[in-house]
Amino acid sequence: MPRRPRLLAASLAIVAALALPEAAAAVTACEPVRDPYPGTRFEGVDLTRIRAVEVSCSTARRVAKRAHRKALGLRVPADGIRRYMWRGWSVTGDLRPEKDRYVARKGDRRVRWRF
Repeated sequence: MPRRPRLLAASLAIVAALALPEAAAAVTACEPVRDPYPGTRFEGVDLTRIRAVEVSCSTARRVAKRAHRKALGLRVPADGIRRYMWRGWSVTGDLRPEKDRYVARKGDRRVRWRF
């Protein structure tokens, strides 16, 4: 009889872990991308607070740098929220605060950064 409650509790824990992958995913803080635009008007401005979920830091830094480079070529929308696709990543940039905040999503993978 005591075996059944333990088995039930273990199976419920497994189901809960599978149902909430976002809660189980660890957020990794990555090094900033230093001076990604030398020789431009953005020279000396870094991509900071890079956070990665389900990707390595090297991938997160590459996504932040290249997706942000595309963002600089787009017009600023009236609402201050920039939405676009970059190589399968869905990118949203909030340009309203003092520092622009971006998030790129591709399935369960996520990369955040600040400019």
